[in-house]
Amino acid sequence: MKKLALFSLIFSSYFSVFSQTEVTTSEIKNHIEFLISDKNQGRYPGGKANKRVVKYIKKEFKHVGLQAFNNNYKQVFKAKLRVEKGTDNAPEVNTSNVVGFIEGHDPLLKNEYIVLGAHYDHLGLGGPSSKSEKRGVVYHGADDNASGTAALLEIAEKLAANKDQLKRSVIFIAFGAEEQGLLGSKYFVENPLVPLSQIKLMINMDMVGRLNKNNHVYAGGAGTFNGGVEFMKVLGKSLGLNPIVHAGSVGGSDHVSFYKKNISVLGIHTGGHPQYHTPEDTLELINLEGEKLVCEYISQTILSKASTHNNIEFINQD
Repeated sequence: MKKLALFSLIFSSYFSVFSQTEVTTSEIKNHIEFLISDKNQGRYPGGKANKRVVKYIKKEFKHVGLQAFNNNYKQVFKAKLRVEKGTDNAPEVNTSNVVGFIEGHDPLLKNEYIVLGAHYDHLGLGGPSSKSEKRGVVYHGADDNASGTAALLEIAEKLAANKDQLKRSVIFIAFGAEEQGLLGSKYFVENPLVPLSQIKLMINMDMVGRLNKNNHVYAGGAGTFNGGVEFMKVLGKSLGLNPIVHAGSVGGSDHVSFYKKNISVLGIHTGGHPQYHTPEDTLELINLEGEKLVCEYISQTILSKASTHNNIEFINQD
């Protein structure tokens, strides 16, 4: 009986550690299910639904052990919303970035930062950015970008459990109002919580939930830091991915705001699809195992770059 009790204790301890240090498809699915639920109304900036999503992300950041800057995970800003052509007086609403960090353990390198980001907002009930004629229905945005937000939360949990490996510090940002013109990331770089000169690399995840049968994952901007192209190719292939790595191709999402400030970037995604910006971008089409693999790709990238003394140098690709 004692042996059985001891075995149970060891097993439960192992499972507890595993659940904290490894990305799981069940947690990815749970995060996406919450984010795309009808009650969150397509995660449009402003209003109660936006506050509910921000509260959820903040709670998850706190739960996995991320620290807050100035005792506040929220970075509140005003977002001017896009409107249909011919409409005057675009409304302005309050929304938030959600920000947390893990401090590196090296006395010098902890003052250098790697940023991991993903936008959590989507199109609400339709609007000027929609690719569908439907209005008044929920644009779920399971891939765009509940997938990236779920990956952000899962990678944060994994890296927090492995923080002893981090020499550099890692900042995690869930951006608001990306769909309104990269507003959350623009606000962050204009109102940074650390000096921009100390941010050495920004990795952005936007639509990472639709890994195809060829295991294609796209990495844009890998040439903006020294050795980046070869590093991303070799790492991806070692994980069974077929990475399509571009030295440039910096565009289309929140990493652009950082690149414009001369910060090295990576934009990670798994490709476009017909459901982009339509109500049909739903959970059933997410490749959960594929997203888990993409999370591993990004986690190992951060662990490698945050655990080395080697400099990360910005290279302009314009």
